[in-house]
Amino acid sequence: MTIQPGPRLSRIATVLLLTDSKSDLERVASSLRRRREALSAELDRLVQPPEAGASVAFGKRVGDGTTEAVERITSTATARSIFASIEGIDSALAKIEAGTYGVCERCGGEIPLARLEARPASSLCIECARL
Repeated sequence: MTIQPGPRLSRIATVLLLTDSKSDLERVASSLRRRREALSAELDRLVQPPEAGASVAFGKRVGDGTTEAVERITSTATARSIFASIEGIDSALAKIEAGTYGVCERCGGEIPLARLEARPASSLCIECARL
């Protein structure tokens, strides 16, 4: 993917793009894609059905079934969190493609470069994230 500066790019995205011939923005996109692949692999692992014969039920006494049920509930919560992270990454990649990466979804202001470096999938500036 080659990204060219233009009127649709945010000022931050344009600054990132012009800082290096290889493009910091393209590196961000590449990093986001690698992170997405890793999260997708983990999500695939978590959503696999229980092994055949595994008892996933709560009983009156603490036992293997209870332990497996609790582990499954924990895995489900983790899977939801990972799915939300993947959605955030997909959104960031779409914004890079559209030229709106670095623009806060709530106020329309610029997301500080330090925040984007720390959390490349950020969709809100620090002030809006605090609300």
